[in-house]
Amino acid sequence: MSKELLDKLESWYDEGQHDQIAETIEQLPESERDYEIVSHYGRALNNLGRYGEALQQLLSIEQQGRQDPVWQWRIGYAYFFLQQWEKAVAAFEQAEKLGSDNEAVQEFKEACRDIMERQAEAIKEMERVPFRERDFSQFWERSDYADKSYVEAPPTDETIASIEEELGYKLPADYIWLMQQQNGGIPVNTCFPTAIPTSWAEDHVAITGIMGIGREKMYSLCGELGSKFMQEEWGYPDIGVVLCDCPSAGHDVIMLDYRACGRDGEPAVVHVDQEANYRITFLAPSFATFIVGLVNEEAFDTSEQDMLEDLNKVKNAQFSPLLQSLCEKAEGINQIEAVIRNICTRIVEDKGHFSLHADELSALMYDVQFWLYTGANQEVTREQYLADYKEIIVFAKGFGTGGYAPAFITDWLDDRIGQGEIVNDGGVLSLTAEAAERLINKLAAIESELEDQGEFVRR
Repeated sequence: MSKELLDKLESWYDEGQHDQIAETIEQLPESERDYEIVSHYGRALNNLGRYGEALQQLLSIEQQGRQDPVWQWRIGYAYFFLQQWEKAVAAFEQAEKLGSDNEAVQEFKEACRDIMERQAEAIKEMERVPFRERDFSQFWERSDYADKSYVEAPPTDETIASIEEELGYKLPADYIWLMQQQNGGIPVNTCFPTAIPTSWAEDHVAITGIMGIGREKMYSLCGELGSKFMQEEWGYPDIGVVLCDCPSAGHDVIMLDYRACGRDGEPAVVHVDQEANYRITFLAPSFATFIVGLVNEEAFDTSEQDMLEDLNKVKNAQFSPLLQSLCEKAEGINQIEAVIRNICTRIVEDKGHFSLHADELSALMYDVQFWLYTGANQEVTREQYLADYKEIIVFAKGFGTGGYAPAFITDWLDDRIGQGEIVNDGGVLSLTAEAAERLINKLAAIESELEDQGEFVRR
């Protein structure tokens, strides 16, 4: 391998351009793919979540790689995410014996052993009390939101067959049984321990709800934001069925994973992390063991620290370039940045975290963003605004929520149009003069309060 190509591969690796590495190597003739090239290819495929292909490539150079700690690490990594725990442990142990200085080797080896121990414990627990003999009377949380967004009517045999046909997978028998008791909803226990960190937490993942078998509710398997939507619109891999949504509003999900068992078998349950290039993390060997393994969020309660961090964020973090630009062009409010920070501080104090949903203060922030955006741009269309909306606050590196559910902003927009506060003139959206005046007066009142308290943030 030429030094120039090696330098390019290393540079792309540092920049996270794993797809560029894979594409470049794939264009090379087989005759030019030496040990080092194939090893780089396996690393890139691992980082792209193409673990089966990575394993195949790395095994093609096994004879040379056996005495290479880097090769042992890479093949162990592929085995890990393919849920072949014993082979992964063997590779990680060999990497250590060969003198690997990669700290992740020890971390992943311990994670494998932790997973195997948990699996053994889960099997014993299921043998002690079979899944369908357990008491699920206190399993579900009762709320209007759950009823509105998740809970379907009990599924009929016809509905089950129809949903399975649409999804292309046979649903687990224990899942069907539980849905016949209550078809979807929000469980009381919403956390599941993990052996390795994810984008959500160091030691667990969290779910918002469990999707029911149906099409009527927003969060049903074939509902508006169900499994097919998450795969077609959010790019989640076709390894099975999206089972649970998560608090990140789309940036991670829980899936039934049929890769090892086939479309008619008993799937494992995995966490799929969009924030980490759709990395797949094993959770449980079956739906039943996943449900039994759910624990209450109090076991991982970091809410107080999270709230303090989000309060610091909304009070001090830098605005996105787009939001900063919009604030500088705002007319009618002199200290709009201070006003925005005040509203968002109240949101965090009310919820314990920084997120915009369907509550009154969130609606006020939707109003503010639309007012700022339309004040700085001419002939704003619905498509244009929804595309740019994400860059105002949602995905800002500093002052941002880190995620959102698109339905919240589209529902707000439709409501404002229905109320006559936003007009659609030939596809161009704008606040009415009356609505704009009411909003400015409301913001001016907040500005006045801040002025009395001496709490302005310098623009």
